[in-house]
Amino acid sequence: MNCQIVASLTILLGLFQGIFALDKSRAVNVDILIVGGTIVTMNAERTVIENGAIAITNGKIDLIGTRGIVERNSRPKRVINATGKVIIPGLINTHTHAAMSLFRGISDDLDLNDWLTKFIFPAEAKNVTEPFVRAGTRLALAEMIRGGTTTYCDMYYFEDAVADESKKAGVRGVLGETIIDFPVADNKTNAEMMAYSERFIRKWQNDPLIVPAMAPHAPYTVSTEHLNAIRALSDKLDAAVVIHVAETKKERDDILAKYGKTPAAYLDSIGFLSNRTIAAHSVWMTDEELDIYKRRGVGSAHCPQSNMKLASGVAPIPAMLAKDVAVGIGTDGAASNNDLNMWEEMDTAAKLHKLTSNDPKTLPAEQAFEMATIRGARALHLEKITGSLEVGKRADIAIVDLDSLNQTPYFNIYSALVYSTKATDVRTVIINGRVVMLDRRLLTLNENVIKKDANAYRKKIIQSLGN
Repeated sequence: MNCQIVASLTILLGLFQGIFALDKSRAVNVDILIVGGTIVTMNAERTVIENGAIAITNGKIDLIGTRGIVERNSRPKRVINATGKVIIPGLINTHTHAAMSLFRGISDDLDLNDWLTKFIFPAEAKNVTEPFVRAGTRLALAEMIRGGTTTYCDMYYFEDAVADESKKAGVRGVLGETIIDFPVADNKTNAEMMAYSERFIRKWQNDPLIVPAMAPHAPYTVSTEHLNAIRALSDKLDAAVVIHVAETKKERDDILAKYGKTPAAYLDSIGFLSNRTIAAHSVWMTDEELDIYKRRGVGSAHCPQSNMKLASGVAPIPAMLAKDVAVGIGTDGAASNNDLNMWEEMDTAAKLHKLTSNDPKTLPAEQAFEMATIRGARALHLEKITGSLEVGKRADIAIVDLDSLNQTPYFNIYSALVYSTKATDVRTVIINGRVVMLDRRLLTLNENVIKKDANAYRKKIIQSLGN
């Protein structure tokens, strides 16, 4: 009997050795292995993995799971230890104007129309050049990386320079060249704007980081004829379209008076909206217009702090979510916010809609975090490649401390992320498999040079405005 037991144990030991040998032989070479920490995947099941690991190869997530299994099946070139931290999808900023970070604080406490016409448009006319846009974009990129943002949606001028700076910094961007019915810094006529947009899109299409787009400013600054031409060109190039929609009551009333329809209904009536459209703000919306968004597959960007600061109104986010509209969170530009901090926006969004609905159960923390990650990716029509941590998706990842005073103690991971976490808690950021910040140190941007350039432009802006 004892001999039989020994023989059986020997066979079992051999089998286990064979299994472990098989695992080792099947281990794959990976570029980066992140080990330890709590992984918040934001996949369809909302899986949270304690003491997890993620293997990254060629810019994509190759393996994800518990630490032991992933480590055993990986041969990494580089290991990042995230023990005691939380590993999240990189945040998605669904609407901003990056270069306008150089206008941060130029004018505050005004409504949108006065802010634009009396301060921003004149300042842009006197200051915006390609070097200005590059400097402002670098400033914005550094701020976004430090806060764990890995993808952003932009609308401005000299967008080819924005794309170039984003590419150098290693940040993913849906970037739209502004089209508007008056002369601006880079193009003076509609024909020039359209030609620039086509060259820009053709140049950057199929880039691993840059998604080029067309960006008509708004239905009140772009004619029906030009909007139709933009839709036609976007169809021809299969390009995204970024536009401001229904940001203020004045816009809603003016469009209604001019066209007999509210803004989103008007855009739909001329065949402008599609599943490539990204509509920023969408504050003054009817229930029927929300149905249009859902039916057409329009993505929307909710910018709570900018809308509050300009007293533009409160977007109907609970109704959008009830209809499963693809709505994400955006900061808007730093000129109207005055920062690019997605953690503040998440916190604000969750609390704002509790207040306005008079219901503390409205927009719970998990749903707010969803808007800043996978639903934000849906809003930008990028959910197949980013917004969640899943095998095959791009490795857009932020590693966040969980032991700062403002997070101690924590009981629920989503509550900690939305209501307690600050941008300064972000430690490491990876975009498309490239480490762009490691332990709070920027690797692709020079912070000291960026701040020096920004302060030099501050002096020029003051002089240009005669202050």
